[in-house]
Amino acid sequence: MNPNFAGFSPEAMTFLRGLKKHNTREWFQPLKEIYEEKVKAPMIDLVAALMRRMDDFAPDYTGDPGKAIYRIYRDTRFSKNKTPYKTHIAAIFKHRDLVKHSGAGFYFSVAPEEIEVGGGVYMPMPEDLLAIRNHLAEHHEEFRRIAAARSVRRLFGEIAGESLSRAPKGYPAEHPARDLLRMKQFLFFGTLEPSLATTPKLYRELVIRFQAMSPFLEFLNRPLRRKAAKSASAREGWL
Repeated sequence: MNPNFAGFSPEAMTFLRGLKKHNTREWFQPLKEIYEEKVKAPMIDLVAALMRRMDDFAPDYTGDPGKAIYRIYRDTRFSKNKTPYKTHIAAIFKHRDLVKHSGAGFYFSVAPEEIEVGGGVYMPMPEDLLAIRNHLAEHHEEFRRIAAARSVRRLFGEIAGESLSRAPKGYPAEHPARDLLRMKQFLFFGTLEPSLATTPKLYRELVIRFQAMSPFLEFLNRPLRRKAAKSASAREGWL
């Protein structure tokens, strides 16, 4: 299958290096057209190609490629770092039944120094974390099998994320899933050689990792989708 992605151009990488060195509006604005043509446009092509391939193994995570790509502008309201622009380009692939960032999704970013790829649940709301924990308490053996799959371990290693020092309230201290129940984040994360960014191989490497992570994301989203469906049903009952 022709992914219609030849790789980012050397000009794209040069632009991002320059942006990292000169992260100001005065530098960016005269060169915005270069960003649109050399960075954002091929990113849209890449995301679109990935979504076409994901229709075979993760169709619920596809949609409008443009909406999957993060804006280049940083939110500086609560940050000590006031530089206005991100120095990478990134995309997230959320489940179509869930609000952005409320569930598990696929993610990747491209910068001249590094390509990041991962997926999972990063900052769940308390009620979403509770739903995941309750699901884990009942289905921890299935989750361990998913996380221990050979392809997942080879590509990502262990599950990453912050954890509590002890089991959360409401669960027995000796629960067989106590190590999982302590987790506050559920993530697989890895990096790729930055040289892949300017080649068609980047598409293939992302597909391989997304496909390996797919059962992991589906497991985490299962209780969240049930919760979302119940909420939608309740709202309909109020009308």
